[in-house]
Amino acid sequence: MATLRELAQRPERFTGGHRACAGCAAPIVVRQVMAALDPEVPVVTANATGCLEVTTTIYPFTAWKGSYIHSAFENAAATISGVETAYKSLKKQGKIPDKPMKFVAFGGDGGTYDIGLQSLSGAMERGHDIVYICYDNNAYANTGIQRSSATPKGASTTTSPAGRVIPGKPQHRKDLTAIMAAHNIPYVAQASVSHHTDLMKKVEKAFNTTGPAFINVLSPCRLTWGTPPEETIDIARQAVNSCFWPLYEVEDGQWKLTYRPKEKTSYIDWLKRQTRFRHLFKPEPKQEVLEELQAEVDRRWKRLLQLCGEEE
Repeated sequence: MATLRELAQRPERFTGGHRACAGCAAPIVVRQVMAALDPEVPVVTANATGCLEVTTTIYPFTAWKGSYIHSAFENAAATISGVETAYKSLKKQGKIPDKPMKFVAFGGDGGTYDIGLQSLSGAMERGHDIVYICYDNNAYANTGIQRSSATPKGASTTTSPAGRVIPGKPQHRKDLTAIMAAHNIPYVAQASVSHHTDLMKKVEKAFNTTGPAFINVLSPCRLTWGTPPEETIDIARQAVNSCFWPLYEVEDGQWKLTYRPKEKTSYIDWLKRQTRFRHLFKPEPKQEVLEELQAEVDRRWKRLLQLCGEEE
């Protein structure tokens, strides 16, 4: 990977001046992804409807410097698949120069885990030479903070409000990264905005892979999570160190841990920092619920270590 000095000198493909919230991780994710690309190779970007789209493409302005297509909530993967197919066809017909070009799609967890899963699964199964980046903020943040299948169990959202009936979302979150790995595509990875070197290495690997690649990136939302904007990177880092969001890759079916915390921290301590979980601690801690949540994180971490051939 290029050095930090070299990366800093590369031209921006994604500019400032967008209208994302202060502390939003999504624009940081995009800048890190775009910076990892070879500056000499053009890229076509598809973007599902969501926070990233509405804050970066307010007509007549745009924060995107390259070719950009806004897709509906559910079909960013299908859109970029069509562009990639058209590119190969036109090149084969001799209608465009035979030069390298990259194709990437961005979608939030609502447009990826849920509404766009069929489109994404189809694109992966067909084997298109594309990269799909999910910026996972654990909810439908753009439309009012409704729960998604990426929302952790116990989180209070507008459609899983904590109260007398339910203590937040009743279900555990979906493991989309493992679902993508089950498609047997060449490259799948899980990354976090807090570990930029790890993320950018995975992006480089994804774009240098022939065939479909998928990267799931933890992208804290200060409104959804109820955290101060200046704590975005730190809260993401704690998610990684608590093993709620482990960093790993699956390359040609081989699972590999890319970061292992020196000391695994408490998932419960991570929950305490977010207002979406405050009902689990006030007026007193809900010990049975908290123990169940910690046990689920521990179970998934143990399973991941087994898949990666690592010892506990």
